[in-house]
Amino acid sequence: MVNSMVQWLSMAFIAVLHPFYVSVIDINHNTKERAVEISVRIFTPDLEQTLQKYSTTKIDIANPKDKVLLDKQISAYINQKLQLKINGQPAIINYIGHELQMESVWIYAEIPKIAQLKKIDINCNLLYDYKDLQSNIFHVKSNGVEKSYKLDFPKTTTSFEF
Repeated sequence: MVNSMVQWLSMAFIAVLHPFYVSVIDINHNTKERAVEISVRIFTPDLEQTLQKYSTTKIDIANPKDKVLLDKQISAYINQKLQLKINGQPAIINYIGHELQMESVWIYAEIPKIAQLKKIDINCNLLYDYKDLQSNIFHVKSNGVEKSYKLDFPKTTTSFEF
């Protein structure tokens, strides 16, 4: 009993000293809308500190001074750090918006006019410019089939076939 308590406390202590950095990217092919829907979940402080590297104004996602500017900054960052090829063709990611949920920011985007999703090639280095401990977890769904993969720094590419 004491041994398991010591192990648990040791693990908790290590977790505090070595936090984890992760984002989750959900990619869903919506056949009715003929679009690929993308949602990205990032911890708010991680995104703020990363965007701050590219801005001369203070980044405050919860209380932005200029929401239009903030949306432009998030859109530019996502488009720079997340590139997709769908069925062998480069795709343009259209930023829709973002919302705060507790400690995270959800970023929404889509790629219209995609009748079928047979293959998606991903090149992603989201938040690699923030921490080299970053992991990006992908959940991709097409035709009722969901596949997942985790990209750990410095790996940037993966593919899914359906």
